[in-house]
Amino acid sequence: MGVNLTPLIEKKILTLNDLRGRSFAVDAYVILHQFLALIRMRDGTPLVDLEGHVTSHLVGLAFRTTRLIADYGLNLIFVFDGVPPEIKMEEVEKRRKARERAEEEYRNAVQAGFMQKAFSKAVMTGRLTTEGVADAKTLLTLLGISWVQAPGEGEAEAAYITRKGDVWACNSQDYDSLLYGAPRLVRYITIQGEEWLPSLQRGRKLEPEIIELERQLNKLQLTREQLIDLAILIGTDYNKGIPGVGPKKALKMIREYGCLEDVPLKFLENMPRNITDIRHQFLSPEVTDNYTFSGGEIDEAGLYNFLCRKHNFSKEHVDILVNRMKKSQHQKNLNNWLK
Repeated sequence: MGVNLTPLIEKKILTLNDLRGRSFAVDAYVILHQFLALIRMRDGTPLVDLEGHVTSHLVGLAFRTTRLIADYGLNLIFVFDGVPPEIKMEEVEKRRKARERAEEEYRNAVQAGFMQKAFSKAVMTGRLTTEGVADAKTLLTLLGISWVQAPGEGEAEAAYITRKGDVWACNSQDYDSLLYGAPRLVRYITIQGEEWLPSLQRGRKLEPEIIELERQLNKLQLTREQLIDLAILIGTDYNKGIPGVGPKKALKMIREYGCLEDVPLKFLENMPRNITDIRHQFLSPEVTDNYTFSGGEIDEAGLYNFLCRKHNFSKEHVDILVNRMKKSQHQKNLNNWLK
């Protein structure tokens, strides 16, 4: 879910052509959850193979990613979550309960014949299983696309890779990458993308937008440490926000008082007891240098076997993926020759 910094953030809208040739550390779980939410049948059920295994996330991952690589030359490195930190367990449980409520509301809507409502609830029920994650990694490997296994939060690892200069920017929908110190965050790298808004029963068009950390800190007149304190006031994945404190009020408080320890006493009773742990999670998260971006050549035989035989994709659809990745490899070889 991430922290809500939207009212404070200055964004620059881009096109995919503006991003041509750039490299990104992609928050894999966020992307896969988006595909699980939106790639569904009209009644809200996800796509499945003949064995009943969900394939919505594989469809989205395969076709969007290869299009971005082949047509825009993007270099995408997917970063997968590891074990969530202990301080996130409350948020994990909250999400589980919310999903279960949505599943019950979905079933009730289907039984009542309210299909539009059913779909709006279905998008909130996606479960990213261990098997689903393994399939996603297998698909990326067969396509020759690099991926990284984070020891903890994938977004923290993606920010670390970006800070080191190994990629140009993070790609995530959440703003947490900024709290983790990513110098650049690019949101909504998509093709004719749309975000479903369940509360409004409609979607909205998404366009790529870039957010630069240093520019935001200068604009807000904050340090990164103060931005983290501001986020704690609003609420993060590791704590509930202070009642009655939104982004703008939190900004005013941190500018006036400097840090959480100096805010007025009336707010202290609602302040999380583990402020130090939350700050530490953003400033010194568990990350690893054990990664490479070698990618590799597309494994055509393996890809046809995995998608067609195991998951019942049509050969014609897999042909599209193969041709896109061959096109991308040809262009890379040509660029290297020209250099």
